[in-house]
Amino acid sequence: MSANSADRPRPVGVVLVKAGRTKIRYPAELLEDDGTRVVVRAPWAGDGVRDFGFVRFEAGDVFTEYYWRDRWYAVKEVRDGRGVLKGWYCDITRPVTFLDGELVVEDLDLDLWRSPDGRSVLRLDEDEFAVSGLAAADPAAADAAARALDALELLAREGGFEALLA
Repeated sequence: MSANSADRPRPVGVVLVKAGRTKIRYPAELLEDDGTRVVVRAPWAGDGVRDFGFVRFEAGDVFTEYYWRDRWYAVKEVRDGRGVLKGWYCDITRPVTFLDGELVVEDLDLDLWRSPDGRSVLRLDEDEFAVSGLAAADPAAADAAARALDALELLAREGGFEALLA
């Protein structure tokens, strides 16, 4: 399914799973599904304000979220309520599954932030990833996650990031 100007986005659910438990579930609008990449839009679903120091997520923010069935990451474009780009928050995840109207996303702890101008690219939560136990429990997944973070960082720093989302 591909959404175009004649199509209305349809409602879907996004389920974020971490360490085998549902961390958050929230409604979104399906904008595109080409069989490989799924794009949804959703308002900030967190409780209150989340201040990372380099960005604040808060009520009114809108996330356009890009997921892949064949890649180990998700990219979330974040805009404030007026449409001003805040940047991109990227989660390292297992490839997404889409089942019964819900996108199921397994978060693997590693994250990346890219500022709107591309000057700031931050690797996040590597300490959480190190103690998550994934390397012992599923070494192949841990390796895929680390490689995905490296590949995404390279795109964010050296070009090709915007093309990934086009």
